[in-house]
Amino acid sequence: MTLRARIQTAVSLVYPARCLNCGGLVESDFGLCSACWRDTTFISGLVCDCCGVPLPGEADGQSVHCDECLSSPRDWEQGRAAIMYGGQGRRLVLALKHGDRTDLARPASGWMARAARDLLSRRPLLVPVPLHWTRLLRRRYNQSALLAQGLAAREGCECCPDALIRVSKTPMLEGRSRAERMTLLADAIRPNPRMSERLTGRQVLLVDDVMTSGSTLSACARACIDAGAAGVSIVVLARVTAA
Repeated sequence: MTLRARIQTAVSLVYPARCLNCGGLVESDFGLCSACWRDTTFISGLVCDCCGVPLPGEADGQSVHCDECLSSPRDWEQGRAAIMYGGQGRRLVLALKHGDRTDLARPASGWMARAARDLLSRRPLLVPVPLHWTRLLRRRYNQSALLAQGLAAREGCECCPDALIRVSKTPMLEGRSRAERMTLLADAIRPNPRMSERLTGRQVLLVDDVMTSGSTLSACARACIDAGAAGVSIVVLARVTAA
């Protein structure tokens, strides 16, 4: 056994691996225990090619879209999501977003990488959804930027954390209709003038923690296109669906 392996073994005896969600003992770092894994709905199989929501049926290689994306076309081309926003999935997202659990970004980026494998194969520029500076100051970090940087490190892609800026502070969007969200977000997100050259002619993959109506991602997609992006797709950690 090498010296490094011995040190790792000693550390594991003193600090055994714990479940990311409940703190129970697990076999390896950055994992979920069997109970938390069972209660976290990972998205697989047939999904909407545009928003990543799971669909009934079996994947056959053909592009399919959910009713929502068919009735209200998106401002981006393709989309993927790693988990459903409910149960343990919701707890994990809230812990990352509001609970200072920045350590969750590492495993979460791995889940997102699996969900967006085909989109990442294009070597896109990863661009996180921005926070307004006042919210960033209060929270101290942008969870979407942490996820984007984690994806970039895993996949060897470029990441531009400040490609977009939120020029106006919008109120909380939770509980609002899609139309209300779109109105509130109009002109709220723009390309960063100092970074717009990095977007020009690039395939962009927008990264966010949660997709509800998609209004924020639409605003970001339009800003990327305005800056000259060749195309825009999205990947989110969690997808909210109607009950």
